[in-house]
Amino acid sequence: MQALLKANASLIGVGLSAFVLMGAGQSLYGPALPVFSRSFGIGLGTAGLLISAHWIGCALAVAVLYFHAATIGPRHAVGLMVVGSVILALGPMWWMVLLGGLVFGIGYGASTVVFNPRILQAFGLRGPAMVSLLNATFGLGAICAPLIFVALGSRPNLVFGLVAVFGLLIWLLSGRTNGVDSAVPLKTHQVFKPDFVLLGFGAVAIGIEATLTGLGPTALIAAGQTEVGAAELLSMFFLGFLVVRLILIATAHLVPPFALLAASFLCGAVAALLAALISPAVGFVALGPCAGLFFPSFFVACSTMMGSDPRVSPTIIGAGLVGGISMPLFFSPILPHLGQRGFFWAMACLLAVLALAALAKLSRLRHLSQSTLPAKS
Repeated sequence: MQALLKANASLIGVGLSAFVLMGAGQSLYGPALPVFSRSFGIGLGTAGLLISAHWIGCALAVAVLYFHAATIGPRHAVGLMVVGSVILALGPMWWMVLLGGLVFGIGYGASTVVFNPRILQAFGLRGPAMVSLLNATFGLGAICAPLIFVALGSRPNLVFGLVAVFGLLIWLLSGRTNGVDSAVPLKTHQVFKPDFVLLGFGAVAIGIEATLTGLGPTALIAAGQTEVGAAELLSMFFLGFLVVRLILIATAHLVPPFALLAASFLCGAVAALLAALISPAVGFVALGPCAGLFFPSFFVACSTMMGSDPRVSPTIIGAGLVGGISMPLFFSPILPHLGQRGFFWAMACLLAVLALAALAKLSRLRHLSQSTLPAKS
């Protein structure tokens, strides 16, 4: 393991830093939406379009990388996030803010597709654990950014400016390290076996994650929290998100990834029900660890079951983006009409349906596995 870390030190260093940047940028959308709504004189439904702009940008990146995975590397991805952050910080008009979210999303999507498969392949049997570590660092940025947002007086332009500076430092330092782009050559000409049912689970799961992180603070405000309180609860949500991904570093190889995904849906349904029935604050924070399991378990399950063709990773990310784009786009305009806790009832129902479907799929996978075992003589 130490030899692998040494051989891929540049890749893992830039990757971890990039994922901190991704977490910081994405987590700022939720607290910033009410501020943008007031500043530009737009409704919360319109402000929620920023989240969809981000995920549309991710989808554009994935579409390009599907065909050109070998020509786009980490520095391109980080550079795009820097440009997007600058536009978000300086945009004097609403359409420019949307453009900033779109560009940041392109870099975000590119980073997801670029780093995850490289690190999964680089570390062999420890690949799932290292993917969990990579995605755990996302939580560091996501925890800190909302707290910094509150500490600096809830000023999106200032905080997005800090995100841009951090991203610029990563971009400059990555240019002085060797092997960032070429440390792990991606495998080519492998079998490509898409599992559309599994991709469907990922689409809904990532859609729920995007909706919780983007619209969750607004839902908390509707349930009686202040804007500052909602931002702080979002940081606590991401703290649980981070903790569970850190735990995965040591345990990812012990549990089948799809079983872990099914368990995350079941626990998420319970947490959302807690938010709807008893305490929106406690339930929302409890949703953090559940959401933290969605992407790593989905990505590793798909990678295991769909082969190692270069098209697999963009396909996995693309499936998630279908949900990441469509679900916030659906919930943004209806959120003001859902009442104090209607948002959490909707999340509970969605997650309960997902859990039941995933348990049925898991049972079928186990049955198929047993049926392929050689008969005892």
